[in-house]
Amino acid sequence: MSERKVLNKYYPPDFDPSKIPKLKLPKDRQYVVRLMAPFNMRCKTCGEYIYKGKKFNARKETVQNELYMGLPIFRFYIKCTRCLAEITFKTDPENTDYAMEHGATRNFQAEKLIEEEEKRIQEEREEEELNNPMKVLENRTKDSKMEMEVLENLQELKELNQRQAQVDYEGMISQYRELEKREKEREKEEDERETKEMLDRALVKRLRDSDSDSESEEESSSAQSMTSSSDKPTDILTTDKPPEAQGASAAGVKRAKTESWERSVGTLGSKGALGSLVVRKKTAVTVSKPSPVVTTAAPTSQSDSKAPTANSTNASKPVATQNGSSSLSLLGAYSDSDSNDSE
Repeated sequence: MSERKVLNKYYPPDFDPSKIPKLKLPKDRQYVVRLMAPFNMRCKTCGEYIYKGKKFNARKETVQNELYMGLPIFRFYIKCTRCLAEITFKTDPENTDYAMEHGATRNFQAEKLIEEEEKRIQEEREEEELNNPMKVLENRTKDSKMEMEVLENLQELKELNQRQAQVDYEGMISQYRELEKREKEREKEEDERETKEMLDRALVKRLRDSDSDSESEEESSSAQSMTSSSDKPTDILTTDKPPEAQGASAAGVKRAKTESWERSVGTLGSKGALGSLVVRKKTAVTVSKPSPVVTTAAPTSQSDSKAPTANSTNASKPVATQNGSSSLSLLGAYSDSDSNDSE
C-alpha cells in the first residue's frame, strides 16, 4: 500500500534545474505582516495616542540603497486607529531601535535625546584632544577640580544630616528589645493569673457540688426517717432503742408509745375495756364486706417488765359480722387467751 503523503520526489535522469525559469519579482515589493507598535507615538493628523504593543496589520518593504554593515533596513507602513492616516517607521540596527519617519511623533524621547547629546559631546572632546595636548591637560584639570567639588559637597551634606538628626541605632534596638521582653513577661503573668482563676473557680464549684450532694443526702435520709416514722403509729412498739438512748428520757418515750397506742387501739386496761372496741352497726350504713383478722406479733423481750406490752400486741382487732351484731363469746375467748398467755 502506497503512502498517503509522499516525502521523496522522483527526479528523472535528464532533470536539469538550470532549465527551470526563475520568477522575477520587484526588489521593492511589499509583504503584509502582523506586528506591534515598537514605541509610544501620537498621530500628527488627529492627535490619537498609539501605545507600545498595539497590534497592526502592516506592510513591510526593504529600503533601497540603505545598509548598515551589510544588514538591510526595513520600512513598515501602519494606519492610525482613529483617522486611518498612514504612519511609517523603519528599523535602526545601529542603535538597536526603530526610527520614526513621518505621520506621527515619538513620545518619551527625552532620555534618548540626552544620551545622544552626551555621546556627541564626548566625540567632539576626543577629536579635540587628539590634535591638541594642551587641551588634554585642561580637560584633566577641570575633571579633577569638579571631582573635588563633588566630594566636598557630599561631605557637607553628610555633616548637615548628622547635625540635624543624630540617631542612636543601638539605643533604639536595645529599647525595642526591652519593650518586647516586658510585653512577653506581662503576657506570661496574665496567662498564669487566668489559669489560677480558672482552677479556683473549678475548685469552688466542686466544693459547692459536694456540699449540695451531702445536703441532699441528709434531706433524703431525714425525709425517709420522717416517712418511716409516720407510716404506722404502732411501729414504735416494734422498734428497739439502743441502751445508750435509754435513761432520763425513758419515761417520755414510754408515754409517747402509750399515747400512740391509745390513738390507734384504745386505752390499755382490764378485760372489760375491750368492749369499747366493738363496732356496732349503724342503721344508715350499707352492708360491708368482712374485714380479715390481722394479728401483730410483738418481738419477745428479755425482761419481765415488757411482758404486758408484748402480750397486749397479740390482741387482735374485733371482727364485725355481716348482720352487724358482735359476739361476746368471741370477746371472752380473746380475753381468756390473753389471761392464759399472761400466766
